[in-house]
Amino acid sequence: MTKLQINHRTTYRYSRAVGLLAHRLILSPRTDKQLRTLCFSIDCSVSGSIGWAKDVFGNTIATVAFSEPTSELTISSAAVVEQTADRWPVFNIDISAHAYPFTYSTDDKTDLGAFAAATSPGNRVADWARAFVGSRPTDTLSLLKDINAGILTNVSYRIRDEEGTQSPQQTLELASGSCRDIAALFIEAARCLGFGARAVSGYVYDPQASVDDSGSTHAWAEVYLPGAGWIAFDPTHRRVGEACLIPVAFARSNGQIMPVTGGYTGTPEDFVGLDVSVKVVEIGE
Repeated sequence: MTKLQINHRTTYRYSRAVGLLAHRLILSPRTDKQLRTLCFSIDCSVSGSIGWAKDVFGNTIATVAFSEPTSELTISSAAVVEQTADRWPVFNIDISAHAYPFTYSTDDKTDLGAFAAATSPGNRVADWARAFVGSRPTDTLSLLKDINAGILTNVSYRIRDEEGTQSPQQTLELASGSCRDIAALFIEAARCLGFGARAVSGYVYDPQASVDDSGSTHAWAEVYLPGAGWIAFDPTHRRVGEACLIPVAFARSNGQIMPVTGGYTGTPEDFVGLDVSVKVVEIGE
């Protein structure tokens, strides 16, 4: 078991005092069988009221309505979690899904819905994904691991400050992308092959990094396999399983689960800059 402390701070700066619109925060770690949230808090530098809700995916959403104008807004969250994920997990995949291609049950097909719908099943991404299928039938988990490990052969990771997510085809054409771009490419490739896949946002913890560089926000993917359920695939680091990952939210696409979104009343020139700081450190009992 690993106990981690997560501190996430987002600061917006403006050239003058502006009115703040409601901000949507998705920052609370998502408790599951391998992750338990011990405590969580949000603090804003500008006074306001916070409302809590669950979205259609069951993610915890905080909506902050601010009551006064400001030239600077800082939103800070702090959490302590316990993680028990195995670094070398064994997945109990149902025998019916051991070999690809397989067919999801009628109920699974219905419930997966948009999670299994490829955006452009006939485009370059579909051809690229099919190239990983060496034979039919082939081992299902090995196929997914090959795609997960193979993306960085075609795409280089780069830090990208621009908002939004590149389309999977753009990422292939540019041969580079951020973690959210790489995850989106993996998801689309999986869907093109008939798998149910979803986007996950949260944090990554690197126990071998320095304290000042031990964690960051991160995006990865999960694929649904009968018997095993949702399996985490992190193509940016070529990892499988939830070890080193702290999930906060999942959705059909990355754009639905950005950590902090909001706006202000004013002109584009009023916006000066944005700073994000994340620290994930292991703590004792």
